[in-house]
Amino acid sequence: MSPKSRLYTLVKAWKNKPFQEVRDACGQPWLGLNSEALKEHQSWSQRQTIGHEPIFNSRGTKLTSSLFRPLLTASDSQVLRLFMEGLDTITYWYRSGRFIPGILPLPEHVFESSDFVDGLSDLILNSRLPVGLISLGVHQLDKPHLSTDCKDGLLRMRRLGVLIHMLNYSGTLSQMRWAEEIQPEGMHLDITQFRTSAVPAEMLSHGKRFKSQIYASNITLVKDIENAIAIGAQHCYGGLMMPSVSRHQILHINDSRIAKAIFSLHPHQNLNGDK
Repeated sequence: MSPKSRLYTLVKAWKNKPFQEVRDACGQPWLGLNSEALKEHQSWSQRQTIGHEPIFNSRGTKLTSSLFRPLLTASDSQVLRLFMEGLDTITYWYRSGRFIPGILPLPEHVFESSDFVDGLSDLILNSRLPVGLISLGVHQLDKPHLSTDCKDGLLRMRRLGVLIHMLNYSGTLSQMRWAEEIQPEGMHLDITQFRTSAVPAEMLSHGKRFKSQIYASNITLVKDIENAIAIGAQHCYGGLMMPSVSRHQILHINDSRIAKAIFSLHPHQNLNGDK
């Protein structure tokens, strides 16, 4: 093997190697941090390991995006740091040759703060990612009306080429008002709410009404997949499709083999092509 070939092999092996923390001879992370900062770092490292939930098309044959779960439980002091980590992950996939859109969840009140919006704007602009790879998943929509500040903040994000998603959509009156004003590109429905009751007829038309892609979340039973098909969901995610993985593992995912196996066992289902 020539020196050039050996170098290529070493670089390729290093590039595909999962991230590991640098540790000293005693087995402790070599960071020079106090106990409180070290605890925060270890907590962050654990979240990073399995924080990316793969999202597939309704048949489970194609990876369509990924939800960055650590932001769902982030405090206000952690939002910008974790948002930057989410952008860094999307960049990591993009530079590895995978165009995988990332959905970064943020609570509604973040968009009401001009300081937060300024910080998010700077991070998005500095990432220099192509339009369509960054999506913001708005959650904690508990207010009866969308505030003017929140709407302005979302519009500022839209001007940067960012897509807007609604998380935990349940079809309440306040959420429908929100969707009518913003016209989100994606609406995420918790599919578990339809396990004990039939899918409401009006829910079936929400995606077409708002011209949004429907995402079925928390799929853990075969019944959940059947209900996702009934509401016309284009995307599905949950433990049955695939549990959360690391950002490195995402690069090696092409499909959900469990979902594909389920579809092969139910050929009687009325499926109109691959969604």
